[in-house]
Parts: sequence; C-alpha cells; structure tokens
Amino acid sequence: MHLYSELHLSPDITIGNIEHRRLLALASAHADADWLLSELERATIVADYAIPRDVVRMGSTVSYRNRRGYRRVVTVVFPHEADIEENRVSVLTPVGATLIGLREGQSISYRTRAGNTSTLTILKVTNPYDDDDPEPMAA
Repeated sequence: MHLYSELHLSPDITIGNIEHRRLLALASAHADADWLLSELERATIVADYAIPRDVVRMGSTVSYRNRRGYRRVVTVVFPHEADIEENRVSVLTPVGATLIGLREGQSISYRTRAGNTSTLTILKVTNPYDDDDPEPMAA
C-alpha cells in the first residue's frame, strides 16, 4: 500500500539516477524506511546532470513552511549524519523522505510518525553542488 495514497497532495518528484540507487539501497537495508521507499516508488528518475537546481537532493538545505505557517530550515542527510540540534534531518525520517525530490514552490501532504497528516511547502532549496559536479553526496 502506498503510504500517501489516501492523502490529497502528492506532487511529482524528481530524483537523479545515482542518488535513486543509493537511496534505494539505504531504504532496503532499514526496516523503518517505508516513508523513503514510498517516495522512491513514485519518483521520476532522470540523469543526474538533468536535475534542476531547485530540487531537493541529499545535502540540500531546505526552507519550508508547514500548514500553520511555521518555517523551518533543515539539511537532508544520510542517517549517520543526522543531528537535530544542527537541523540535519535524516532521509529515513518522514520529513526527510518527504522532502527528497521536491522543488521550490511545491506543497505535499505526508503522514507523521504519530500518524497525523501534515502539509509542508518548499520555500527555498540550496544545493551544495556546483554546475560542474552533479554527483550527489556519497553515503
């Protein structure tokens, strides 16, 4: 069952080929990766060089707003790099998995760990990659 099938807002997402393979391997190795697997299933996979600069990737710093207007800035990272005090969110968390592949301006509904439905809107994406190096961060 698709985790987001009952939710009303699931925009198109884009993930680069190399990053998709890495995230699929990561999710397959973790029993609690349902959120990430669900997002990977619905992603459009493109060549890494074809990913627009405003798409959330591993290592991206993302400013987003929830439906109540609360704004937050986080960096999406691999689990071993996560540190909530430094706003480094693991891609295996509901928020981290939800952010991957979204673009600036998109909104998405997702299910929190508590089972509630929440919505967030991407305000700004900053990627650590320059134009000459489209390779996603290594795991």
